[in-house]
Amino acid sequence: MKNASIFKTAVATASLLAAGAAQAHFQLIHTPGMMLDRPQEIGLKLIFGHPMENGHVMDMGRPEGFYVLQRGRQTDLTDTLEPMTWQGPENTARGYETTYRIRRNGDYTFVLKPAPYMEEAEDLYIQQITKVVLNKGGMPTGWNEPVGLETEIVPRTKPYQAFAGGTFTGQLLSEGQPAPGVECEVEYINTQVHGEDNAFGASHLGPVPDTAISVITDDNGLFTFGIPRPGIWGFACLGSGPQKTHAGKALSQDAVLWIEATSLE
Repeated sequence: MKNASIFKTAVATASLLAAGAAQAHFQLIHTPGMMLDRPQEIGLKLIFGHPMENGHVMDMGRPEGFYVLQRGRQTDLTDTLEPMTWQGPENTARGYETTYRIRRNGDYTFVLKPAPYMEEAEDLYIQQITKVVLNKGGMPTGWNEPVGLETEIVPRTKPYQAFAGGTFTGQLLSEGQPAPGVECEVEYINTQVHGEDNAFGASHLGPVPDTAISVITDDNGLFTFGIPRPGIWGFACLGSGPQKTHAGKALSQDAVLWIEATSLE
């Protein structure tokens, strides 16, 4: 009962803070493109920041896990991660990077379980379990399948082939079951990403909303979002995971998914 009370208080505090600012914490798995037409080695950057406002970036602890799933085969990439310094417009922070060789056609689901992050302003931990799906060769092989995480967003629209002016639908699961009534924040990367320099650009690509964009999952854990512009969009469903405390404090265990939206011209 005490832990539940701590968690409810912390979530209420976080909601009040979010109401006054558009920026939200988002864990990124960034790679230059989500649809590939040939075998190649890709760079993967793990960054924790505020992409919509292009605000300050935060230090990541050593991730608890990082792996890729392709045609039912899981490859652990945790030991390949190397620390790096990421330059934001306001500050620098510790992130991680690695490379991966894409060979076969099909879908590649990258999964990151970061270490819980202590948010001093809200007096709680945040752990954003994050997915991104890449495709090679235009052959779908499982982009809409759950991967068995504590909590995850399962795409119901191809996450690497969404279109500006259309919609994206996802289903939120917690311990494998649909999670209704959960707030999911929505953001896009509102600046240039300079992967070779490990840096965000200094300017914005578009306007910053006055408050956080959010949708609520329905009785089946589903949500739909109308995509207003091309870019890399992220969805973070807050507190949807089963773990509610960490190190004696409240934990918001979130599910995060990144998609790419392009113009259909």
